[in-house]
Amino acid sequence: MQATVSPTPETVRDAVVAALGERARSVTLRLGEVTVVVAAKDYHEAARILRDAPGCRFEQLMDLCGVDYSEYGMGSWEGLRYAVTSHLLSVSLNQRVRIRVFCPDDDLPVVDSVTDLWSAANWFEREAFDLYGIVFEGHSDLRRILTDYGFIGHPFRKDFPVSGHVEMRYDPERKRVVYQPVTIEPREITPRIIREEKYGGLQ
Repeated sequence: MQATVSPTPETVRDAVVAALGERARSVTLRLGEVTVVVAAKDYHEAARILRDAPGCRFEQLMDLCGVDYSEYGMGSWEGLRYAVTSHLLSVSLNQRVRIRVFCPDDDLPVVDSVTDLWSAANWFEREAFDLYGIVFEGHSDLRRILTDYGFIGHPFRKDFPVSGHVEMRYDPERKRVVYQPVTIEPREITPRIIREEKYGGLQ
């Protein structure tokens, strides 16, 4: 029998804390949403517990994405660079939770795959691999899903150039598509302007 009334965010938080115990590095409640952060070594087991524990029962993975924190907070971020964030839904208990795990190595970001827990993670993890270069250990078919076969780099990384590294065009002499270095000239972009308080008489 499915729940008809959503539990309070505090109830969800308490259930997650009770289920994960020391596996949870932090469990926060902000803006009515519960976020749990776990270490990479505990990620897969914590995800399994959130799926199976009686007070949690998060049967569905709604979303999974990569995050690059290198320029977070106007560049003031001092923690690990890459994270994987997932949003889980419990249909039976009518509740949601967000789980975040940071990749322990900035040079080669790797975390466990959760495709064996939620099949929906398959394409989500491939997308995070393609766009951020995050490797999901145990994924059965980890390959690019959005960029071209010959694409170089990971375009959602904050240090990836806006114009990319190479461009593609059709060569009428060779009668095929060819790749070449980008020919776009860098443009001067208007810097961000921070106005003083009550600028122009505004409150």
